Amino acid sequence: MAKLYVLMGKSASGKDTVYHRLLADGALNLKPVVLYTTRPRREGEEDGRDYYFVDAVRMQELDAAGKIIERRVYQTVYGAWHYFTADDGQIERSGQQDYLMIDTLEGYKKLRTYFGENSVVPLYIEVEDGLRLSRALCRERAQAQPKYEEMCRRYLADAEDFSEENLAAAGIKMGYQNDKLEECVQELKNSIIIDKNSACTRIP
Repeated sequence: MAKLYVLMGKSASGKDTVYHRLLADGALNLKPVVLYTTRPRREGEEDGRDYYFVDAVRMQELDAAGKIIERRVYQTVYGAWHYFTADDGQIERSGQQDYLMIDTLEGYKKLRTYFGENSVVPLYIEVEDGLRLSRALCRERAQAQPKYEEMCRRYLADAEDFSEENLAAAGIKMGYQNDKLEECVQELKNSIIIDKNSACTRIP
């Protein structure tokens, strides 16, 4: 049976970099789960790798078919942007393959309800707020059309979304500091290996 590892953290905490580093480690044997979004594609993003970029019609089709596991919408300065996870065959629930995905805290809680509390493992990344803001600004400046207002909205929303109270309510007791990438990645690898070796409950 499969284990689903959910990587999460505030914006500009380095989730994408850590995600690809973990997937690249053959010893972990993790398969990616790609989320869907209706937001515009950023510079350097690739459909099917970073997200499945879809329109509202396709999202509604998946919803009507009962395929959407969890979904959230952000009212941005550019309109409503939807992010969601679909039960589209990416996860083989009866197999032995383990999976890795990026999601939000709310998404993690819904995935845990859907697949089973003991089958979904949180990997929460933390970065000092000043460093995150600096990273976010650099990333936005690199875009062909920077969206600074949206960057600020995300930054402020993160403080509420990942509050200590919300983390505690989701059962997340620890985070992985990503001030030093190599140390963070190694700590995550060690935790995943320990969890794989000790796990006895898998996705039913």
